[in-house]
Amino acid sequence: MGEFSEKKETCGTICLKYLLFTFNCCFWLAGLAVMAVGIWTLALKSDYISLLSSSTYLVTAYILVVAGVIVMVTGVLGCCATFKERRNLLRLYFILLFIIFLLEIIAGVLAYVYYQQLNTELKENLKDTMTKQYHQPGHEGVTSAVDKLQQEFHCCGSNNSKDWQDSEWIRSGEASGRVVPDSCCKTVVDGCGRRDHASNIYKVEVFGMIFTCCLYKSLKLEHY
Repeated sequence: MGEFSEKKETCGTICLKYLLFTFNCCFWLAGLAVMAVGIWTLALKSDYISLLSSSTYLVTAYILVVAGVIVMVTGVLGCCATFKERRNLLRLYFILLFIIFLLEIIAGVLAYVYYQQLNTELKENLKDTMTKQYHQPGHEGVTSAVDKLQQEFHCCGSNNSKDWQDSEWIRSGEASGRVVPDSCCKTVVDGCGRRDHASNIYKVEVFGMIFTCCLYKSLKLEHY
């Protein structure tokens, strides 16, 4: 009784079976993509995560990995349930899909409600880290991450280059007259940060925009 009789299968049943199999393959690939984004964030962007004072964003990367694994397992389970034609597997598969659907709704609502709050908090965290820890003893990792980020994304500061006016390093004599770090310069040479003209440095708003886009894309991928 646990299996459907192969003789009673109609053309419609067979078509439905293969449609469900195709859906599960796409579902599995979506899970793989979500997991890959999480692993990519942890492996290649961990330096940037160190700039954030909150662990929320690091946890988000781990959630992406776990969510991807769950979706992939559900996809495999769906394929097995489809071709083995086990009613109990189909029930379990339906329950898992329903749970994932509810979690997507919750994640979407939370993302919509707290988006602006996260955006503001992110910019403030980045600016605070940048102004208080850049080129300070014991914070070499932050210094390296900031320089790498500004060069990679052609930017200067959390909101703009004026953010560096509040930097403890810039205000100290150790900056050697620089008004921005050398990593803000379009062409990096020693001491180029002493001149903050638009022809010399990147004036673009940076950190908040970059990380907000990354967070938005991560949340969007979780919805697939």
